[in-house]
Amino acid sequence: MVEATPLDEGWVLLHEGASLPAAVPGCVHTDLLAAGVIPDPFLGRNEPEVAWVGRREWTYERDLDVSGAPYEQTDLVFDGLDTVAEIRLDGRLLGRVRNMHRSYRFDVTGLAGRLTVRFASAYTEAEAVRGELGERPGAYTEPYQYVRKMACSFGWDWGPTLVTAGIWRPVRLEHWSTARIARVRPLVTVEDGTGVVELRLDVERTRVEADLTVEARVGGTVARAAVDGTTGVVRLRVPDVALWWPRGYGAQPLYDVELTLLHGTDRLDVWRRRVGFRTVELDTSADEHGTGFTLVVNGERLFARGVNWIPDDVFPSRVTRARYERRLRQAADAGVDLVRVWGGGIYEDDAFYDVCDELGLMVWQDFLFACAAYPEEQPLRGEVEADARENVVRLMPHPSLVLWNGNNENLWGFRDWDWEGPLAGDSWGEGYYLGLLPRIVAELDPTRPYTAGSPWSGSWDHHPNDPAHGTHHSWEVWNRQDYAGYRASVPRFVAEFGWQAPPAHATLRRALPGEELAPDSPGMLHHQKAEDGNGKLNRGLEHHFAVPEGDFDRWHYLTQVNQARAVAAGIEHWRSHWPVCAGTVVWQLNDCWPVTSWAAIDGDGREKPLYHELRRVYADRLLTVREERDGGLVVAVVNQSGEVWPGALRLRRMNVEGEVLGAAEVGFTAGRRAVEAVPVPRELEPGGPKEFLVAEADGASRSLRFPAPDREIPYPRPRFEVALVPGGIEVTARTLVRDLLLQADRLHPAARADRGLVTLLPGERVTIGVRGWENPDAAAARAALYCMEPSR
Repeated sequence: MVEATPLDEGWVLLHEGASLPAAVPGCVHTDLLAAGVIPDPFLGRNEPEVAWVGRREWTYERDLDVSGAPYEQTDLVFDGLDTVAEIRLDGRLLGRVRNMHRSYRFDVTGLAGRLTVRFASAYTEAEAVRGELGERPGAYTEPYQYVRKMACSFGWDWGPTLVTAGIWRPVRLEHWSTARIARVRPLVTVEDGTGVVELRLDVERTRVEADLTVEARVGGTVARAAVDGTTGVVRLRVPDVALWWPRGYGAQPLYDVELTLLHGTDRLDVWRRRVGFRTVELDTSADEHGTGFTLVVNGERLFARGVNWIPDDVFPSRVTRARYERRLRQAADAGVDLVRVWGGGIYEDDAFYDVCDELGLMVWQDFLFACAAYPEEQPLRGEVEADARENVVRLMPHPSLVLWNGNNENLWGFRDWDWEGPLAGDSWGEGYYLGLLPRIVAELDPTRPYTAGSPWSGSWDHHPNDPAHGTHHSWEVWNRQDYAGYRASVPRFVAEFGWQAPPAHATLRRALPGEELAPDSPGMLHHQKAEDGNGKLNRGLEHHFAVPEGDFDRWHYLTQVNQARAVAAGIEHWRSHWPVCAGTVVWQLNDCWPVTSWAAIDGDGREKPLYHELRRVYADRLLTVREERDGGLVVAVVNQSGEVWPGALRLRRMNVEGEVLGAAEVGFTAGRRAVEAVPVPRELEPGGPKEFLVAEADGASRSLRFPAPDREIPYPRPRFEVALVPGGIEVTARTLVRDLLLQADRLHPAARADRGLVTLLPGERVTIGVRGWENPDAAAARAALYCMEPSR
């Protein structure tokens, strides 16, 4: 049997003539941070103080001795090297590498000595490739498109510029004899209720003449086959399989697959994975609305309730399985059923996809290209093909993976971002997205759909970001408009849209120690990476509120409210137009450091009000008030559950003093996975800034429509009572209390509230659960509560 020996200990990092302890997996920054050589780049304005790290060469070393191993071959295996490195053993060159997204294997049979991994600066590599192949345009000035490395290492409009190097994934020795399993491609399908697993394997041999066989086991089914030279195929049919479903549609049964390589009765190697049986299709057929983009799993057409995922730490080696579980559990608990792994990051660790398999979170996986023109010549082309092939095969066992996507915004960029002139006919990536990558997916993983990019209309016959065709990125609203602009169109699938807000108060206090917080204080501006980010935040506020001057706490609350309202406005509108619109993917779920951004969960893992709003607007059942083209109002009863929703819709026209000015009750029946539009009687439509509409169903679902911006609404001064109850607080409203928010992290940095924004009518009460609060106190809770107040 293959024997593996981890090499995670004994490493040192050479720095200024000293040998610093090195963590493997890890990176130079985290090792220097642990040794006290650099300050924490996440704190204050330390980030530029450590920029020199990314410009240096770095060497890792340890002793290695495999001279006495009782096997025919020993391989040194790196699961990930970041990024450009030379590997030597006792001075002997083993190889040179230039791709963060690949693994590497070197024959070290019988060798011993000092193992060194010397990393060149990624800048040096990128600038050399740029000099050889020519300048290519991109969204940022950093040269990330010239090296196969996590693009956002070079900074983004939500991330720091911290260009890493190091042994970022595990390294080990593998000892083996006769033969080993080099690669397995599991093709998993369902045929008339029978699960089919076809395992296509490649083997590496030390003995060409040895007769080899393989034995495969899945769910009690066993099959055997011979290995023909260095390849083999074994096929199993598993009767009456339980289907894997996305969360909210069914269960997520997983089946263990075991493939054993045999020489006679000797077990040489074993490959084990978990698979799930399901079918997935992408319906991009044309209709009267344009070109669709609808995921179909097990024959069920889905409205995808999605979030975009970026690396959860700019130093990805720090992201453990437990951290993946926390973050993805947060997503699932918010009603999310699809996570898009964005193309400026990484192919995540297997643990990420394992957790998605278990939680029923569908994964949309970008190939790693984002917001730039990418050269298609060598040395990049070979590396692109190699990392795509390796990761398609690595990830294809996971049933959660439902879509391969060629790139992020590059097809759109070519058309709209003034690339064509500067390129002057040079390659820019189109050959990857429309040629190489679809061929790789068709060859290696034909069980899944591929789309060339996001956004992409399906062909050059339409604008790449045409909302009527394929996927759409909606950024004009955030950049230049009020969020009411989301309601102006019904894209077929909204793959990116979002609104910014600062992180939680406790996150800011930790990240900006000692700073007097203000929207434009030095640390706040440094932790705002978007172009004119604060200007856009304030312009967004001005549409609705009198922007508070000199009151940071109020500004902080209002920007978080505006983020939640903006994203909710988009999702509610687009969900109400299912099946024309078949999905929304919010930018973004998470952050990689403490920053003002579009994230629902900040860089310290704290939920913003947006996170809790996602729980409401991504629920199976949702009410939303929608204005029709004739000016009338309807209540869209959105039912994404698998059961018919019959109910009574209670409508009330009220004023801000709490008086009911009119009421009606209307019956409805919303079919399974369907939307029912219920007209609002004209006499119940709000008649001015003092009035609003309340729509409720079954005592659980509620939608409010205020027809005027908050600055025009004559809110009463809010009055409410706060009492401690087991596990939290209870708030009882004596007036209208709009967008009440408990900022639990103001009670204690570890405290969390179980809900975000809530609007109470006079006499209503709400219980807000709080955990992590050491010394409950009603006065402290009241001080941490914020809500809408009369305009000043």
